[in-house]
Amino acid sequence: MAESVFRKVGLSRTESAELVETVIDEICNAIVRGESVKLSSFATFQVRDKNERIGRNPKTGEEVPISPRRVMTFKASNVLKQRVLKAHITRKAKQKQTGTAS
Repeated sequence: MAESVFRKVGLSRTESAELVETVIDEICNAIVRGESVKLSSFATFQVRDKNERIGRNPKTGEEVPISPRRVMTFKASNVLKQRVLKAHITRKAKQKQTGTAS
C-alpha cells in the first residue's frame, strides 16, 4: 500500500509508509475502543459483544461452555463485492478461452 501511495501521491517512500501505518493504527485503535469504522467503497468494521453460550466439540460431541467475548466483524461494501465478482467472472472467462482450469 505504501508503494502505491508513493507512486500516486508523490510522497517519499518513507513518508508513504508512515502515512499508511498511521492510518492503519487509527483504524485499529478505533476498533479496539469499540467504535465502528466505515471505509467508503470498501467495508465496515464493527465490534460485537457475544454472550456466553454452550458449544459442542465436533469430534467428541461433548458440550463445552464458550465464554463471553468481543469479536470484530467485517462487512464488505457492495462496491467491493461487485469488484470481486467482476474479477472472478473475468478470470473464469479467460480460463475458458485458454482451456485451463483451477
